[in-house]
Amino acid sequence: MKRKPSTEATAAWIRLMRVQSRVLNAVEQDLKKAGFPPLAWYDALLELSRAPAGELRPVELEKQMLLPQYSTSRLIDRLVDEGLAVRRECKMDKRGQFVEITEAGRELQKKMWSAYSAVIEKHVGSKLSDADAIKLCGLLDRLGCCSGGETTSLAAKDGALAR
Repeated sequence: MKRKPSTEATAAWIRLMRVQSRVLNAVEQDLKKAGFPPLAWYDALLELSRAPAGELRPVELEKQMLLPQYSTSRLIDRLVDEGLAVRRECKMDKRGQFVEITEAGRELQKKMWSAYSAVIEKHVGSKLSDADAIKLCGLLDRLGCCSGGETTSLAAKDGALAR
């Protein structure tokens, strides 16, 4: 017989899901108020900008996304239609393709970061000390969020890429 989660573990799960939902909704609303597209666009552009040569295969992009993305091909279509990314044929595998960020995509990602970072500060940074944030990262890492040290480097990269 499988072990059931404790009351405390269940309460932690419920809080984690509620906080995630609440903060993501706030991010989406603030981006919209600032005249920006949805957060998934930012996430896709960020992942493309981090990739070597600014390009990924669509399946790699889907795996890298910070938010669940079940319709990656439609997202890519929208980014391409807006001139934020381009599709390129893979030279080694003619059936495959890459999605590459454009300069316009890099610029939009940087502009979106200003609104996104303000919401992160409002809903997380202003409520946790740096020591508390480090503790939370450690707890989330134990749940499989990131491998050791990646959390701090991700935040630093986001800020560096936004400048």
